[in-house]
Amino acid sequence: MLYDAYQFQDDMIAPVRRMARLMQSVTRLAFWGAGENVAMRFAAAMEMVSRYHLSHARPDFGIEAVPVGNRMVPVTQRVALDLPFGKLLHFSKDIDSEQPRILVVAPLSGHFSTLLRGTVETLLRDHDVFITDWANARDVPLEAGGFGVDDYVEYVIRFLETMGPHGHVLAVCQPCVQALAAVAVMSEDNNPATPRTMTLMAGPIDPRESPTSVNEFAVAKSLDWFQSSVISKVPARYPGAGRRVYPGFLQLVGFMAMNMDRHRSAHSKLYRHLARGEKAEAEKIKTFYDEYFAVLDLAEEFYLETIERVFHKAELAVGEFTYRGRKVDPGAIRKTALLTVEGGRDDICALGQTAAAHDLCRSLRPHLKRHHLQANVGHYGVFNGKRWEREIYPVVRNMILAME
Repeated sequence: MLYDAYQFQDDMIAPVRRMARLMQSVTRLAFWGAGENVAMRFAAAMEMVSRYHLSHARPDFGIEAVPVGNRMVPVTQRVALDLPFGKLLHFSKDIDSEQPRILVVAPLSGHFSTLLRGTVETLLRDHDVFITDWANARDVPLEAGGFGVDDYVEYVIRFLETMGPHGHVLAVCQPCVQALAAVAVMSEDNNPATPRTMTLMAGPIDPRESPTSVNEFAVAKSLDWFQSSVISKVPARYPGAGRRVYPGFLQLVGFMAMNMDRHRSAHSKLYRHLARGEKAEAEKIKTFYDEYFAVLDLAEEFYLETIERVFHKAELAVGEFTYRGRKVDPGAIRKTALLTVEGGRDDICALGQTAAAHDLCRSLRPHLKRHHLQANVGHYGVFNGKRWEREIYPVVRNMILAME
């Protein structure tokens, strides 16, 4: 009923949005001279109304070229491996020299992998970049089966194998757990595609360390509560009709509630920029929220297993994490260099949660371990923005180069 209620509301508001777009387009034709300011304010209001919606389609990465050396090099995006719940995307560049191959493991937490556009764009300067492109669960037919934490680990392994030997892996936020598990399994199996380096950024390896409000909420509720309160069936109109999912719109509401004043302020600024005709300033805010309001649904299995295995039981941290029935031992990692990155102002994954990986990877020699604390950034600043580009990325790049 939850998803149906959301869909009903969205259907009811759709004509209002269409009318607002129409009014916006004709307003400036109806006013001129002394009435121009009134027209701009009204058009701005209509645009704000027309933007009152969520998208469930993945935005484009839109990375057409990146600087390599002293020239701009075109970037071509292709699908390297297509699986039911996710694709492996490859951003290829036509250059003479070979660059280190790196797999970016994007979070499956309500947003599309395009949220890491800035991360990818920066990495592309010096690397041959691949990324996990997770599917919206509501678009995956029931015949494809379920998708849980073990399936996620398997996908990471298959993606690394497709990328080939001597690669590198960089996981952002939530999938740090699955990435570490995948590398541990591959190391134990002497898999030739085991990566040379593993960078874990702002991920809950041990969520018991400095628990945030996100961690506290996850452990305060029972698994039955989550299943009965936030899981819903996909409506009949979508390819995944009948699939039980954690709707992306709920995750978005949760994220926004953590910083509601900031979002209110941003939208107030957007209205003022639109009303004043400040197009460049308005476009920056619109671009961010176009991405932020693009949401995907999570398969029920993955969501509930993440709550139980990562937050309730902290399985990886206490040595009880299993993959397809076998115990996962991070101590099996002996050759893959480890870099962990944390943000000093991260209110989602706090200090110590990612660094806990160093204790788990007990077989690594000291020169294969490094931790970077970026004191002046929050969660998103760890992998996006000026601090990422100028201060964090050089650390990542140097770790990779040291293992080439």
